[in-house]
Formats: sequence, C-alpha cells, structure tokens
Amino acid sequence: MSGRVIAVVGPSGVGKDTVMQALAARDSRFRLARRVITRPAEAGGEMFEGVGEAEFRRRAEAGAFALSWQAHGLSYGIPAGISDALDEGCDVLVNLSRRVLPEAQARFPRLDVILLTADRTVLARRLSARGRECAEDIERRLGRAALDLPEGIAAHRIDNSGPIETTVQAVLRCLYPVRA
Repeated sequence: MSGRVIAVVGPSGVGKDTVMQALAARDSRFRLARRVITRPAEAGGEMFEGVGEAEFRRRAEAGAFALSWQAHGLSYGIPAGISDALDEGCDVLVNLSRRVLPEAQARFPRLDVILLTADRTVLARRLSARGRECAEDIERRLGRAALDLPEGIAAHRIDNSGPIETTVQAVLRCLYPVRA
C-alpha cells in the first residue's frame, strides 16, 4: 500500500463529510471512502450506503469491512475495497469515530488523522439544521464534542468554524507541507 488512510474525525456537526468532499473535489490525490451504516438511506446528510442490521452482520462476517464499529445505536463500516485505492497510491479520506483510531492505526501503517473542531455555537447550529436529532440528542452530542483522542494517536487539529476554503487550505498544508 503506497497511499495513506486519512481519518477525518471530530464531533457531530463539525463538517467532516463537507470537508472530505471539498478536498476530493479540489485534489485528485484523494478518494472518498463511502461508509456503510445501519441507518435508512433517506436520513440524509453524508453520502453513505444504508443497510439493515442483518445485512451489516452478514457483510462483517464475510470480511467486507476494513474497519467497523458501533456508535449512537448504529453500526458503521469502511469497505475493504479501500485497499485498491491505497495500492494505486491514492490517499483515502475516511470519516471515522475517534474510538476506532487505534484499530485503524494498527491496520494501516500510513495513517494520518485530521481532527476537525468548531465553536460550540457553530456545532449546535449545524446539528439543528440537519434535522436528524431532537434538542436533547443535540445537547448530548455537544457534550461529547470535547472528547479527547485515544492515547497514542497524533492528529492535525483544524478549526472548521469558518469558510470551507480556509479549512481545505489548512488540511492541505498539513498533509502536503511545502518542502524547503
């Protein structure tokens, strides 16, 4: 594998998928990993494949996922097919849970982590606008926003409170620094 897995992590509402899509549109070195989630496809938000629990379990048992985890009462999986893009030398952007980062680090020797952050008011506004959670659920998600990364995980911390282009530029500077 000559490409990198670039894990994009951060609290709900921080704009992980928006940033990933902007990066892929801007730079051909990136490929997007499309998550498989046990959430109805009509739920909106990110581009994902919605499946039922039985189908998810069947795929997991068949080795269809490079990584899988549970969060917020849902199952999430990253298709094993990302290894093809990595073998081609592409950098694959994946939206991961912070809790699965140690497994990702063990599985992918070339792992970079982008930790997106945003002001609490920005997060609250974004969560409310997507319309998937009630006020109580939004408050719970905001309470988890400041969670730390697992021990031993290094990350590039980038604030995504402002314009998307500012965030994209910051990520590109971290991932592809100008050599002196």
